[in-house]
Amino acid sequence: MRLLIISGRSGSGKSTALHVLEDIGFTCIDNLPASLLPELCERNASFADRNYAISIDARNTASDLELLPNLMQQPAIKRVDCKAIYLDADDDVLIKRFSETRRKHPLTDEQTDLRDAITKERHLLKPIIDVAELTIDTSDLGFHDLRDLIKNHLGNAENPGLALLFQSFGFKYGIPKDADMVFDVRCLPNPHWEPDLRALTGNDPGIIDFLGSKPVVDSMYQDISQYLQKWLPCFEADNRSYVTIAVGCTGGRHRSVYFCNKLTQDMASKLPNVQCRHRELRGSSG
Repeated sequence: MRLLIISGRSGSGKSTALHVLEDIGFTCIDNLPASLLPELCERNASFADRNYAISIDARNTASDLELLPNLMQQPAIKRVDCKAIYLDADDDVLIKRFSETRRKHPLTDEQTDLRDAITKERHLLKPIIDVAELTIDTSDLGFHDLRDLIKNHLGNAENPGLALLFQSFGFKYGIPKDADMVFDVRCLPNPHWEPDLRALTGNDPGIIDFLGSKPVVDSMYQDISQYLQKWLPCFEADNRSYVTIAVGCTGGRHRSVYFCNKLTQDMASKLPNVQCRHRELRGSSG
């Protein structure tokens, strides 16, 4: 039996995650009281081929949420493949999403406005944050991006080995919050300073040829690749199911994209679930 606990602040994408998992065969339950998790596992542990996705969020009582870390250690839950996934986004992004949908936040009332409710919700969900194996920052993810990430990253029920996500980014826009490892390639030759290359991205042949011709680029790539090949098996042996590796350059359009593409191609031959995402190219034609 496989059990995914889906949690996160309101507006972070929990409903999208549940809908995607339901489409690929998970039995989904929204807003289950955390205290009922052991009973659910006890009753269904004999169904080895059954997969559940349970949403547990701030609609639970505070006392139930505080129990979750201890509940996760109970024999009934430890006997199944149980993982907690936490979705979140920046406060301003959540406020914008609520404004666009005109939904009411579950914690707002006459004394609590939307921003205060969002802040309070993070505090209430801290017990889940503490036990979550994977945190996904959805701040810059559109609906389709989040749907594809959830489907590919969490939905591999038949072969739930280590899921790897390579994400390129620009340091000038901030380090991804959900990164497990961060590599900095800003010291390498920058195509931005080549007039004929500036408008291209790391997906384009011109950038690939430029960076591929530099020995220092290949040297750093080999170092990163060898590091990952050596240490990722240790993460997997430690029961880590999901690892996000972020590679950053200055603007997130050239060097980091090139590296993530190469690393994805390299690791895809070794692991069954490898994804690549370019944060700063979202919405770009490049």
